[in-house]
Amino acid sequence: MITEAHKPQKDRYTAIRNVTWVGVIINIVLSFIKLVFGWIGQSQALIADGMHSLSDLLSDGVVLVTAKYSTEHADEEHPYGHARFETVATVVIGLLLIIVAVGLLIDVGRRLWFTDLLWQPTALSLAITVASILIKEALYHYTMFVAEKVRSQMLRANAWHHRSDAVSSVIVLVGILGSMAGVPWLDAIAAIGVSLMIAQIGWSLGLSGLRELVDTGLDNEQIEEVKRIIKSVDGVRTLHDLRTRRMGSNALVEVHILVNPRISVSEGHQIGEIVRSYLIDQLEEISDVVVHVDPENDAERNLNLALPLREEIVRRLKQHWQPLETAQEIEQINLHYLGGKLTVDVYLPLKIVESTVQAQELSRRFIELAAHETQVRSIRLYFH
Repeated sequence: MITEAHKPQKDRYTAIRNVTWVGVIINIVLSFIKLVFGWIGQSQALIADGMHSLSDLLSDGVVLVTAKYSTEHADEEHPYGHARFETVATVVIGLLLIIVAVGLLIDVGRRLWFTDLLWQPTALSLAITVASILIKEALYHYTMFVAEKVRSQMLRANAWHHRSDAVSSVIVLVGILGSMAGVPWLDAIAAIGVSLMIAQIGWSLGLSGLRELVDTGLDNEQIEEVKRIIKSVDGVRTLHDLRTRRMGSNALVEVHILVNPRISVSEGHQIGEIVRSYLIDQLEEISDVVVHVDPENDAERNLNLALPLREEIVRRLKQHWQPLETAQEIEQINLHYLGGKLTVDVYLPLKIVESTVQAQELSRRFIELAAHETQVRSIRLYFH
């Protein structure tokens, strides 16, 4: 059963699957036509272009398989989800392009060295190349439209793969026209141009995927926007330790915010939740935010590590206060860990004192009995 929470991921997978299947069908047809008619039409460049279309077909297969798994939800083995499958696919497509380019360069180099192997393209090759340019450019725009809609880096990579095929066909067109005009080696030179372009695109895609795999963060402009949104939340004094990383089409954010040290835990948590919701609502890429709420800066916070936790300090204080009968009436003790010292707030019922003078005397006694606790900065009594 598909819940409402799962529906966006299912819709995303469906969109990626549908546009990729369109690419698969087109690339099967184009690969066959370019390879067969490149051979018949005597064009080395068109055959290289056919290999490029074949690599498109293989990359479409990678996208189809990866889209299925990358949109699955988090599980015990993958608590952050499966979005990195998409990143791996982008790297694979990049490597695939580089391998294809190297293979084409080797073959073209051999033909240029042995000039008797050079081919003479015909008008048939020219017609196939023009058709390929128009079809692949249309496929690029269609794929990129869907990629932007579902925010898929993997689909963007595949769209550029289609665009590279269209551009390579333009180079092939120039090479064929040149060869037909009496420059026989121009078709081979065009094939080299196609190969180098394929290699450059493969390198670019592979590098971007590898950067994501090593947790490269958002760019500076996006970071500044994240900071602006966080600082706009009422109650946030400042922020630090802001860290981001990409995961497929999404981004994860972790940040420490500084709040008033005297507010309640629930108020601090509420401020953190508002920060989280603002970032997710206002920045489409961000899918999850971890907010650490700090009552003071790092230097002061580190001083508190030597201080005792509640159970120990409360036990010690109550031992000091045993001579006071009113100590049995304590309703609540709040501890504030600030600047390497403890501030202790003690709450007592108002009924145990009859006057302001008596309340002041009781406060003095509480402070006096615990005076040798050097880790305690101050003790404050509250009556209610």
